This record gives sequence, structure tokens and C-alpha cells, in this order.
Amino acid sequence: MLTCLRVRSFAIIEALEVELDAGLNIVTGETGAGKSILVDALQLVLGARGRPEVVRTDAEAAEVEALFNLSGQPQALNALLEQGIETEGELLVRRVVSASGRTRAYINGRLATLAQLKEVTKGLADISSQHEYHSLADPRHHLSYLDAFAKHADLVEQVSQAHGALVEAASRLEEVVTEERGRADREDLLRYQVNEIDTLREAVENEEALVVERERLRHAEKLGSAAGEAEAQLYSDDASICGALSRIATSVEQASGFDPSLEPISAQVREALVQLEDAASELGSYARGLSFDPARLGSLEDQLDRLSRVKRKYGETSSEILAYRDQASEELDSLERYEERLDHRQRDFDEALEEAARVALVLRQKRQAAAARLSKAISKELSSLGMGEAKVTVELAALEGGPRELQVEGARLSPTGIDHAELLIAPNRGEDAKPLRKIASGGELSRAMLAIKRVLAGLGPASLYVFDEVDAGVGGAVAEVIGRKIHEVAQHSQVLCITHLPQISAYADAHYRVHKEVVGKRTKSDIRLLSDDDRLEEIARMLGGVKVTDQARAAAQELIRGAEG
Repeated sequence: MLTCLRVRSFAIIEALEVELDAGLNIVTGETGAGKSILVDALQLVLGARGRPEVVRTDAEAAEVEALFNLSGQPQALNALLEQGIETEGELLVRRVVSASGRTRAYINGRLATLAQLKEVTKGLADISSQHEYHSLADPRHHLSYLDAFAKHADLVEQVSQAHGALVEAASRLEEVVTEERGRADREDLLRYQVNEIDTLREAVENEEALVVERERLRHAEKLGSAAGEAEAQLYSDDASICGALSRIATSVEQASGFDPSLEPISAQVREALVQLEDAASELGSYARGLSFDPARLGSLEDQLDRLSRVKRKYGETSSEILAYRDQASEELDSLERYEERLDHRQRDFDEALEEAARVALVLRQKRQAAAARLSKAISKELSSLGMGEAKVTVELAALEGGPRELQVEGARLSPTGIDHAELLIAPNRGEDAKPLRKIASGGELSRAMLAIKRVLAGLGPASLYVFDEVDAGVGGAVAEVIGRKIHEVAQHSQVLCITHLPQISAYADAHYRVHKEVVGKRTKSDIRLLSDDDRLEEIARMLGGVKVTDQARAAAQELIRGAEG
């Protein structure tokens, strides 16, 4: 609810601060005193366009601040959190309009955009006046009001869940259908890739060994010649190294007979001889076993060349290539089972659609019955408000949608069902019913809003209802009925009502008076909360005119007692 409104340099208001209570807050005053300026100021902090004309003459800027208590307003609290704005359950909104026309918005002390301001304050207040600034005239809210009136929230939740399940099933089905468009080409590609890697699996897994073998075959002649020459020099030739070393070993062994200290050296020479003879034998075997195989060399060249191309496609290492091969094989297997998956997904979709259609049609039937009851209830309220010929119709229609959208019996299926609702009103007999937002008369609009709010008391999103000129064109008993009904609305929500009628003022929980005065050469407007005695005088003034008589005071007292009773 709105707990405080502070206005500075706004129109004829120099500086004003008003603290509002819960329940019915009545604002009265002489014509032109500035009562409706309060509504204009409140509209500004709720996101209305800031115009330089609102800035008080000779002032640099107009400023409006509004403090809201957000208890019981989870939507507003969530909006603040989504904007990253911290709060302890209160919302302070500030708008500044400069004389040049520049505007600034602040939310809890932080600079904000107008879009952020509108999002955060959405649903906080509902203003009925000659200006179209009220959520109840917005057809986007009418379906939720009908559902709240009918009290079938559980069924609406079932529709929402069924819609969510259907959307998910449709998405999964679309994934499979999309696969079909390129499925054949994709299968051919994957099959080729798997076969290409499988054909080269030996090369992939043993690349290093194949490279070594290729190099050996490429240089077989040089390798054979080098090994043969080494074997000859070590062992086969007459002047071989092993022959010379054998003679040296024999000589050292003989010398060790005279000096035992040479025995270790003799053993080392003999061991070296054995190792060289073994090396010579292996070199001989290597040279004799080495042969040039051009066919094998060609095969290796081809394998390694293809492997190089595969590496550019699928990965630099064998593990990357084989991992790609396994992934492609799995996808290929999945695509080859396409028909099976398509049938499964289609069955899931059909079942989800059947369930969504079932609950949506049940909801439609209940809405149709509730729409008739709501129409009668609002029309009855209008009759008691002096609009006896007015008729309200809750028009239900199928949601329109394109051919690619989810549909039930030709209507688009949404999370709230397949219906669109709008409140239509015919203010007078013989007139066609029109949307609420197109009603021209401010008085008729305000009373229509009051009737709807009376029927839907406590069901709408707003925590503050503002009535401006709700008493236009009425008086007497009808005015008293309007006052009583506004007071009934105030039992569920905070109400701010600007009125000229004493019959309505008598129902106030808190009564404020706006007065205008000339100070020097300037006119200014102010507001104050009336005491019980002051309130009696104000209502008596509204009854009797400029001169307040005892009779007017007695009549005012009677009005107040009647309202309290």
C-alpha cells in the first residue's frame, strides 16, 4: 500500500506531504484546489510521461516521491529482485521533471530507466479517472479476473502444467522431424566417416611403427651396405678389428701370468671382443635379412598419406580420431533407428495434446458458466450505482494463433487455456456493448470500474485503488450507495478517493482536505488530515455551501453515523 506521498514544485503545489492509512482515504476540497493534482503526481511515479508543464512556475524541477509498503505484494518484490534492487519490504520511487523537460527516475535511491520503473510499479495501484490509467480496463487482465471470480485456480494450474508438457513433447518431436530433412545425407556422411577411420585403424593405432618401417624400406640399400661394411670391418676381413682384438686379448692374458694385476684388464679386453663379435654377427644378419620391397613401401606411403588427411578431419591424435569414430557410430545408430524414435515421440505428443485439450475444454466450459454469473453480478452492481440500464457482458472468444502454434479445436493453446476474455459494457439500453477502455464518459467509466472492483474485491493485483470523479453526475441515494461500495472495496485494499459528495466522504477511514491560498503573488495548494471535528465541519460545508449552519452540521453528523452503522 501507499504509505507516503511527497510532492514539490508540481503544478500549484509548492510542497506537500501526505501519509495515508489503510482502508478508505477520502480527499475533498473546493473545485480547483488541486485535488486531482495528487492523482497526476501519483501517475508520474507509476511511470506516466513527465511533461515540463507540470513544473511550478519559476521552479527548476518538479519532484514526486512515493513510499510503498510491499507486504503482500510478491509480484512487486520479485520485480525488484529481478532488477537487482535490494529491499526490506518497502519501495521508494522518486521522479524528477526539470523545466526543460528532462526526467529522472529513482528506485530505492538508485537511478532507473522508465521501463524499469513501470515494471517495478506494475500492479501497485489502479487509478480510475477521466484518463485511461487503470488495469481493470486492460483486457489482458480480464481472464485472470474471471478465473479468480470462478475460483477454479486448481484447474487453471492443471492447464498450465498440461501446456508445459505439450510444449516439451512438441519440441522433442520437432527435433526428430528436423533430423529427417537431412537424415539420408547425414547417414551417408557418418557411414563414410566411420568406414574411413575403420579402414585405417591399423595406421591410426600404429602410426609410429609404420613410419619407422617406411623409412627403413626407403633407405634399404644404404642400410644394407652400411651394415655389411661394418660387419666386415669388425669380423670378416683379414685385418678385422675382432682379429686384432683377439691377438691383443691373448697377449694380455699371457702377460697376466707374470703379473696377476693384469688379469682384470685381460678380462675386459676379452669381454669387449665378445661384444664386438656379437655386434658383427647381428650386423651380418641384419644385412642379409634386409631387402627392398617396393609393394610394401607403396602400401605404407598410401596408408600414411591417407592417415594425414584423416588427422586433418578428425583429430591430431589417435585417441581423438577413435573418439570421433565412436561418436559418429553412435549417431549413425540413432539415425538408423529414426522411425522407431519418431513413432515414440509422436505418441508422446499425441498423448500430451489429448490431455491438454481435455483440461482446456473443461476450463472453457467452467469459464462460460462463470462468465454469465460475473456479467449478472457486475450489471447488478451498476444498477445500484445509478446505471440501471447498463449491462456488462464478459465476452469469451477463442485465442487466435498461427498454423504452426499449438491448437485445440482451432484455438491457440496457451498456459492459461484456449480462451480470451474481455469485459464489454453497454451504458444505456439499446446501445451496443463496447470495451471498457472505449467508454467516453469519465463518470460512467468510474462507476463501471467501481462495480467491477466491488464484485472482484480482493481478486485484482492492485493494493491501492484510486477513484477520481467517481461521483460525476450522481447524488442523493445513489451517492450514498457509491460511498458504501467504495468502503466495501476498502475492506480488501487501500483506497484513495477524491470526491465532491458528502455521502461518500462520510465513509472515510481517514479524511484529508486540500485547500488553495494566495501567498504574496503566488497560489499554492496544501493538504492536511482532518480531526473528527474538522471532518464534521468539512462534510457540513459540502452539504451547506459557504456558510456552515447548525442544520448542516447535524446533517453531516447523521451521515457519519449512518456510514459507521
